[in-house]
Amino acid sequence: MIKFAVRNCYLFNKHEIMLKPFYLMTFLLFTHVFLFSQKMSVDRIEPPFWWTEMHDHELQLMLYGKDLGNASVNCDNQLIRIKSVETVENKNYLFVNLVLEEGIQPGKYSFTLTKNKKEIPFEYELKKRDENSAQRKSYDASDVIYLLMPDRFANGDENNDSTPDTKEKHNRAYKGGRHGGDIQGMIDRLPYLAEMGVTALWPTPLLLDDEEKYSYHGYAAADYYKIDPRYGTNELYKKLADECHKHGIKLIKDYVTNHCGISHWWMTDLPMKDWVHQFPSFTRTNYRMSTWNDPYTSDFDLQLNNRGWFDHTMPDLDQSNPYLLTYLKQNAIWWIEYAGLDGLRIDTYPYNDKWHIAQWTKAIRDEYPNINIVGECWQHRPSEIAYWQSGTPNYDGYDSYLPSVMDFCLTDQLFEAFNEADQGWDKGVARIYYSLVTDYVYANPYNLMVMLDNHDITRYSESVKNDVDNYKLALSFLLTTRGIPQIYYGTEIMMEGSKSQGDGDIRRDFPGGWKNDAQNAFVREGRSPKENEVFDHISTLLNWRRNNPVIHFGKMMHFIPEDNIYVYFRYDEQKKVMVIINNNKESKKIKAARFKEMIEGYSLGHDILTGKMVVLQPEIDIEGKKALILELSKAL
Repeated sequence: MIKFAVRNCYLFNKHEIMLKPFYLMTFLLFTHVFLFSQKMSVDRIEPPFWWTEMHDHELQLMLYGKDLGNASVNCDNQLIRIKSVETVENKNYLFVNLVLEEGIQPGKYSFTLTKNKKEIPFEYELKKRDENSAQRKSYDASDVIYLLMPDRFANGDENNDSTPDTKEKHNRAYKGGRHGGDIQGMIDRLPYLAEMGVTALWPTPLLLDDEEKYSYHGYAAADYYKIDPRYGTNELYKKLADECHKHGIKLIKDYVTNHCGISHWWMTDLPMKDWVHQFPSFTRTNYRMSTWNDPYTSDFDLQLNNRGWFDHTMPDLDQSNPYLLTYLKQNAIWWIEYAGLDGLRIDTYPYNDKWHIAQWTKAIRDEYPNINIVGECWQHRPSEIAYWQSGTPNYDGYDSYLPSVMDFCLTDQLFEAFNEADQGWDKGVARIYYSLVTDYVYANPYNLMVMLDNHDITRYSESVKNDVDNYKLALSFLLTTRGIPQIYYGTEIMMEGSKSQGDGDIRRDFPGGWKNDAQNAFVREGRSPKENEVFDHISTLLNWRRNNPVIHFGKMMHFIPEDNIYVYFRYDEQKKVMVIINNNKESKKIKAARFKEMIEGYSLGHDILTGKMVVLQPEIDIEGKKALILELSKAL
């Protein structure tokens, strides 16, 4: 027993997970007293409850407390079959594998844990599953996703800005601090989002992140079953989902499988050594996701990507551990079922063990066949990103089971396209064209997430040097091309922020989200003329797009850009839309004859941005740095 305890003791600082030899004798004495004096207890059960009528009838409970190893477990109901009870390295954990037989009803069920003639009774609740949850419609190309950082969007409850049981306190003056945005702030602003035309909401993680500083981003979870109290409660998160649905908005959960936070409750008493990847001293990942799809990669490079820590405060989880993998599967399913979620976004997907994380993704899709899951696979070649989308015929047979991935390659090109007056072969809007011509590598390019920017990169306004015309051109393209558009909060008012000035600069507070803000950009009178110009542009596009399936799922045909003008069509059996983007400062005329195969029989186009009718023959006039989005019509 003492030998076991020494082997499984981990003392932490910011940089290391290792046994400190200086403390060895003291620790041995303490361990002897502790192991033989502690009383058995059950302090935590996860998942905290479950549901009947799930697709997978098996459930693994993780019990944590004192001296639970080698205990037996019994249940008072024959429809709950105890398949096995498993003791692991750390005797403070017990894993109980259940089979919920057909016919089991919702209710609270009594269990008894027995060891050395001592008994601990506990109850476990099974709730009735929502009969529609398995078939709930997820987000797709008919949606526009609004990404926001909850701490920086709106403060709806000042009472939770700091809490007694969390380390970092409210400090809005510090760019990297907690600013007080929360779930109630999001709920309060749902009418604003719905009026703008947003149909899906993606907040960055809301789980408890209890680091001493820089905890606002939420990507270092300290408890996988608890909403951070500075954001609200589990119940309030569920209310957010319900309120979203009332406003016609889907809710997407940002999920992190690759790492937890160094302050996670289990990090001071790990279930087993391989729950996280461990090194003699802190070892950072090499961030080389290409090692997973490189046919010539070295195992050294591959393992450093897979096993290295993302940061000092982010222990790297080992998905090859079957107990951890099951824990993560059940946790994701628990949140989807509990809150009635509409989809997932997975952080740092290619940093996980790719074979085991694919099992995780498949388990979720088995339970929810319609669910969309987008993976952050931040690579810069289409073939590399395509590797991670389910259905791609990869050379090694790998299938991630991810329906969607993020199109960072297109983002790269959009950062340059509208700044270039050069009419060269692959400059200006030709960058967009050449990005899309490689779509053949994707299993489903119409299910890619497309974006101008997000919470990790310089805001798009900076890339176009705050030029409103170029900004509006990019938005016109983003909201009419193939894929699922994602816009970052503040895009609608052309918010600024540069990555070179730190993450806090690209994650500024939305003006008006706090009571005493000098500006309130949530209302028209609180926005500047430039901000209203951008807001009107994006709102017009969003509300038009919402009711036009041709833009969601219609086919696409584009023409090679000439004279820095890009023309493409979205079309189906009912409708055709012609998009013309003039990337020149000067007005231009384009000859309609070139597009005969798409416009033959059509004489007019209704421009959805201006409301004007445009005659298609023989030439089409287009102003400099403007886009025409034309709904084609056959009659004069």
